[in-house]
Formats: sequence, structure tokens, C-alpha cells
Amino acid sequence: MRRIVLAVVLAGAVIVAGCAGGGIEVPESGEAGETDEAAPGVDAEVAGELEIHHIDVGQADSTLIRAPNGETVLIDSGGWQSDGAEVIEYLDARGIDRIDHLIATHGHADHVGGHAAIIEAFEADRDGIGAIYDSGVTHTSQTYENYLDAVEASGNELLVVESGDELPIGGDNVSALVVNPPAGGGEDLHGASVAVVFGFGDVRYLTTGDAEAEAESRMVETWGEDLDVDVYQAGHHGSSTSSSGALLDAASPDVAVVSSALDSQYGHPHDETLEAFTERGVDTYWTGVHGDVVITTDGSEVGVRTADPFSEDPTELLEAAQAAEDPPAATASAGRPDQRGNGGGG
Repeated sequence: MRRIVLAVVLAGAVIVAGCAGGGIEVPESGEAGETDEAAPGVDAEVAGELEIHHIDVGQADSTLIRAPNGETVLIDSGGWQSDGAEVIEYLDARGIDRIDHLIATHGHADHVGGHAAIIEAFEADRDGIGAIYDSGVTHTSQTYENYLDAVEASGNELLVVESGDELPIGGDNVSALVVNPPAGGGEDLHGASVAVVFGFGDVRYLTTGDAEAEAESRMVETWGEDLDVDVYQAGHHGSSTSSSGALLDAASPDVAVVSSALDSQYGHPHDETLEAFTERGVDTYWTGVHGDVVITTDGSEVGVRTADPFSEDPTELLEAAQAAEDPPAATASAGRPDQRGNGGGG
């Protein structure tokens, strides 16, 4: 019965649809600005600095974006094991008491593991959550159910996004174009993973959650040159199921960031992904060895700060990955159920 209710909850969520440039009305979004009418990354007069924090949450994902106007975006929230504690500690250390935009790329427990705790903590003890975005594809895990319960208890609407939507983030100088999931849905969790191109001045950043090669191919076919970016967060924790040649050729990033553990049970990042970055001369940062990875940009130049020093040469990262303890046999895309039956997602 609970699973049926979950489906009804998402079916009744606010659908944020429309083509690029349509804009989105977000209720109670605090300092949220109006939708940027320009395409992501076009030349614009900008001031201040955009920060993109890839938080080291082990074999999981969590990314904080802080716009020049102070507005905040949190994309995913780490694994279920820490129940949001690592991410909350990171945000508190940086004086962040409001999340203007909370995005769940998809429902696997290594991406929404901290959502419930973060929603509860920011609504109860801080300045709250502005808008909450989801792919609209449900999951049957307890972790996902807890997330939906927290959304309902907070009084926020769950905004389901699709390709072509523009999120009203960062005022006039920051754009956020959704390039996945496809309109109409019908995809599995990975295929429907929320992917966004953020633009600030001349600098653009692409994050794709756990979208895999088929979804990447669709993004390339639909968006083409709009995927050309400076910084790319490697899809699916650096798995060979993602970061396909088609996407990398379209994106042509100068910098890539991989979020996965040094001792990843899935062997992330995979050799094929790091070799592809090597072939294309992409400076690569991996939370497994670099710790927290922070990208900063003034809209023209890109800077990178890491918690721990290590080479950004993907060849040396490959050696570090191979030197780590050999992971148990596992397929790249298969989930390893955790002890609470949450389905980790890989």
C-alpha cells in the first residue's frame, strides 16, 4: 500500500514542464532570482564568484553550488549510511543556513541518503528549504520513502523537472538548463537521472547524476552544442557505463570531477573512463584521493581547490585506483543492496 501511495504522491507533484526559456515559478524560494533569459554560458556582464563544491561523501554524491548572490543549490545528499550528517556538517562549516534549491538526481540511496535528515534539519533549526526537484521516477527503498515523507512534512511541493526546463537559480547571472530526463518520462532511475548545465558568464558546468550511455546519447542528440562545457562531473561516479565518447566529444570539458570512494566496491572510477579523460587531456579530480573538490569561477577563469594534494593527471589517478584494495566482483551498474534493503545504485 505504501508503494502505491508513493506513486500517487509523485503523480500529483507539480510538473515543471516547458521548453527552455519558459521559466519556473518556485514557491517560497527565499532569495531565488528570476530565470536567466540567456542560454547557459553566454557572454554576460557578471560580478562575484560561482562556487561548485563536490563534497567528499565516499561512494556517493553530493554537490553544493553557491551563486554570487548567495543563493544555494544542493544536488544529492550522500549515502544512507551517514544519514546526511556529513553534508550538514559541511554546510554548517560554511555558514549555510538555507538551501534555496534541493535536487534529487534520482532515487538511489547513494544520492538521496541524506535528503530526509537535511530537509528536517533545515526546516526545524535553520532557514528552511526553498524548492525541491525530482526526476519523477519513484524507488521502493525505505530511504526514498523517508525522503518523500520529509517533503510532505515540510509542506514543500515536489517539483518534477524534465529536459528543457530552466531552473530560476542565482538571479540574472546564473542559468540552469535541465537536459535530462526526457519529456514524458518513461525511463528507469538512471535513464531519468536529472542532468543540468549551469552557466555563469562564459563558464559552464555539466552534472548528470547516474545517467548512462543511452541517456547521454539522447542528450547529445537533443542538445548538441549546448552541452559544450568547461567542467564536467563524471556520470555514475566515473563508471564506464557513463562518460561515453559521444558525450565527452560534445561536452569537451577541460576539467572533470569524479565522486567515489578510494576503495569503491564497484571499482569506480573505471579504467575506461580515466583512459578517455587521458586521451582528451582532461584534468581530473577524484574525491577518493583529493577529498572535497571546489570549483570556483568569476565567469571567465576557472580555479580548483582540493582538500588533499594529488595529481590531476588521470593516468596517475588510474594508478592510484589500481593500487587501492581490489573491489569484490560487481557489475558497473548493478546496485548492492544495503542492510536496510535500500538498493545502493552503484
